[in-house]
Amino acid sequence: PVPSGLAALSSRRLISVSGPDAARYLQGVITANILASPSPSPGQQPHQNAAAGFYGAFLTATGRVLHDVFIYRDTSRPDGDDGFLVEVDAAEAERLEKHIRRYKLRAKFDVRLLDPAERRVWHAWGGGSGILLSGGNDHAGTIALQDSRAPGLGYRLVTAGGSESPPEVVESTAAAAATDGLAVVDEHAYTVWRYLHGVAEGQGEMLREHALPHESNLDVMGGVDFRKGCYVGQELTIRTEHRGVVRKRILPCVLYDSSDNIPQQLSYRPTITAGGPGEEDNTASAVLAETSIGRVGKRGRSAGKWLRGAGNVGLALCRLETMTDVAPLLLPGEMAAAPGAFTPEDEFVVSTTGEEEEDGRTLRIKAFVPDWLR
Repeated sequence: PVPSGLAALSSRRLISVSGPDAARYLQGVITANILASPSPSPGQQPHQNAAAGFYGAFLTATGRVLHDVFIYRDTSRPDGDDGFLVEVDAAEAERLEKHIRRYKLRAKFDVRLLDPAERRVWHAWGGGSGILLSGGNDHAGTIALQDSRAPGLGYRLVTAGGSESPPEVVESTAAAAATDGLAVVDEHAYTVWRYLHGVAEGQGEMLREHALPHESNLDVMGGVDFRKGCYVGQELTIRTEHRGVVRKRILPCVLYDSSDNIPQQLSYRPTITAGGPGEEDNTASAVLAETSIGRVGKRGRSAGKWLRGAGNVGLALCRLETMTDVAPLLLPGEMAAAPGAFTPEDEFVVSTTGEEEEDGRTLRIKAFVPDWLR
């Protein structure tokens, strides 16, 4: 994988939400705390009250993920005018804009889907980007936000204008020293970087109206403020947090051939079979989204669900007690070592075209639990 880079994210779009009631409306519909306080409560995630913005999600009334988003404070607005930029999956941007319009009721704010020529989302990682614009300062119209979803993931940048060239801030401010050596790369490099950190993004990976915040790791990625007041979908989310029972989580996985040994570390290569051709049937794209994961030589309920990948790595929604050595908390009366619990020798399988071996090629899959998630 590319160890450092600066990538324009065409997979993400921005929605402008501005007006007197913008902050109050967003506070009631997202999982993060948008109303910054001068002195955060003990235990509150510091980035949730940062000036630049924060990570969060829109949920359904039953607590399922509608959209995972970044919310930025729009510093280009006139003084005293509350303005926010909502970054969302590009394929879902129009749907979210309509969703906000439908439920704004009499609230006084404007909603507008921005054209990429107006604002563009970038991601920077590696190199000296660890000190890039620390504090979320705004330089030359660029908003910078440390991506808190996983340690070392990098920085989000929102630039004015739709130029394909690197953000102006990288070339024209003191941040140039911090980003020295960061080459502009394509979005695929960022996607691989994200998969290796175990971070899901967009509704191709957090399935719309199906994914739960805890299963999508929003609770440990700083996407949910458990101290804020009511918001849509709060009831199930807070109940899950207090009960502490999370049986499945999205994890990074390695795909490998049945003739290979079980991988012992999470590492990327462009194809599943070493030295094999680069055709699509030898990469993670050969596995259909939402394909069930089975256990080799055993039958029973699904061990998980494949989501999306690149090369030989990707993300899957994994049943923890079956595919990993992380045992979830148990409810009263449950067995501490249920039948079918994980052992290091276990192997798991997905089919490229169907659920049965004869329907297509089968691939082995190994899940890894990132240190930050443990």
